Order: sequence, then C-alpha cells, then structure tokens
Amino acid sequence: MIAMKKQGEWLIGTIPDEVDGLGIGSLLREQWKWPKKQVHLLFQHKEVWLEGNPAAQHVKVAAGQEIKVRACAPEPFGLDPSPEKLQVLYEDDHLLIVNKPAGMLLHPTEKFHKKTLDHLVAGHFERTGVAARVRHVHRLDQETSGVVMYAKHALASALLDEHLRERKIKRHYIAYVHGRLSKESGTISEPIGKDRFYSNRRRVTPTGDAAVTHYRVTERFETATKLECELETGRTHQIRVHLSYVGFPLIGDTLYGGKEMFVKRQALHAAILRFSHPFGMETLEVSAALPPDLQQLESRLRHSPMQG
Repeated sequence: MIAMKKQGEWLIGTIPDEVDGLGIGSLLREQWKWPKKQVHLLFQHKEVWLEGNPAAQHVKVAAGQEIKVRACAPEPFGLDPSPEKLQVLYEDDHLLIVNKPAGMLLHPTEKFHKKTLDHLVAGHFERTGVAARVRHVHRLDQETSGVVMYAKHALASALLDEHLRERKIKRHYIAYVHGRLSKESGTISEPIGKDRFYSNRRRVTPTGDAAVTHYRVTERFETATKLECELETGRTHQIRVHLSYVGFPLIGDTLYGGKEMFVKRQALHAAILRFSHPFGMETLEVSAALPPDLQQLESRLRHSPMQG
C-alpha cells in the first residue's frame, strides 16, 4: 500500500517501486486488497486515473507515476448534525476516531432519537467541512464507553469493513466482573444467538453465530476482578454474554446477572483500537482513558469489599 492524501474529491498517491509493471486493476484488488466490487465500480465510472488520465484495469503502472482515485464525492450526512462537541481521539483525511460516553446511543433506533454519537459526528463533519455520510465501522452498546471508529468516505468504509471481517482490527476492553477468576487468562469460544424469550437479550446457543473472547486478569479485588478482554468476533453483547455464561457477569449489568454496585451501568469500557491504516500508513493504536465512573468503581473496589 501507499499513503494517499485527500485533495477535494480525489485520493492521490505515488506508485511505489515494488509494484512497477503490474496491471492497475490487479494492483488495487490483489496487492492493496481493495474490495472487488468497489474496484469494479471505480473503473466503470472512470474514477481511477494514472498520470492525469482515466485508466483501464489492464494498464500497467510504473514506479513514480501519480495515481488518483475519485472516492470522496460530497454526500449528505444522512442525519441532522448536533451542535454538541465530540472527544476526538484521532482524525485524518480518511478516519475519525472518537470517545463515546456511557449512556449515549451510537446510532438512532427511533425517529425521535436526535442526540446519538452519529448525530454528534455529523455535527463535527459540518463544523470541519467534511461533506460525507456518517459511517461507523463498528458499534458499542449504549451503556459501554470508549473508542469508536468512523470512515470519512465510502472507500475507507469498504476497506475497514473488510479489515473487520478478516479480524485485522483489534479491540481491547476493560471489564470489571463479580467474583475472583482463578485463571490468569483464557478464551471463551461459544456461539451467541438471540434469546427467544427476551428480544433485548442474547445467549449462548449451539445455533448461534461463532463468537470468541480472549481475557486476561489485570487485578483482583476481594470479590471482583478487573479484566482486559480482546474481541476476535463482534457479536451483539458478546463480552457481556460470554462473561455471564462462565459465571462472572459484569458489575452493573443487570440484564445478564450483574448487580448495581458502585456504578449504574455495565462496567465495560472500549479502551484500545489497534489497526493498520487502510491507505498505507503505519499501524495505529488509539486509546480512550478510563472514564470517571469506572475510575471511582476501581477505587472503591480496592478500598471496600463488595456486599452480596
């Protein structure tokens, strides 16, 4: 891959030495791993240019040539911008990564929802002159805080969706659970599906989708444990369901057997996002600090035993 910079509606880069002589279609599909559907549409609409001219897929590239891809045509946001400000953790021409507060919906699920994270991102785009549809790459539950990634144009969204499917985007969470785990680390690999009795719940079931959660103990308290969890898959409520299934529900997660002790939401925070930039830049690690309510929870767990 090469680093590509945004200039108006175009992404612009320079062909590197190692792909000299390769067909430009093969370069995008096989070397740079751009999704085949996106590549087909780009060539169909003459939106891939080489040295200032539209290029056909078979045209061979030469080191040092300029490649331009029209991938950033102006779009409506898709929802009304909110004037409230975001906590931006990272931003460039292609990506926006923000810190979601606990209690905020990530996207609207009803027409009357006007203050979701997506609405705040639309407001940020409006203030910073980004004419793009709001596209979140992954999701967090309403009561989970932490890192969320957005794509700033359709091609970035397609590439990041592919990276997510291929498990190239690593997501690390901090979780506080009831009980003291004896093992230092482990993996929970149990399929997750809908609970047929409760529409808002998920459960471990043989007919569910494959789900894998890795965990590591980082601190033990008198009757609770602090964990670092890494998702290999991204099922709805995955960490909550898996930890409850093995007998260690999240503190505050009353939906899955936890109790409201020292915190009024599930004690789960998306702390770190680690990934390779989709346009040839370095491997990035973006983190969100532990929010005040979970800092307070941790302090109280250290200094006073939990009851019950």
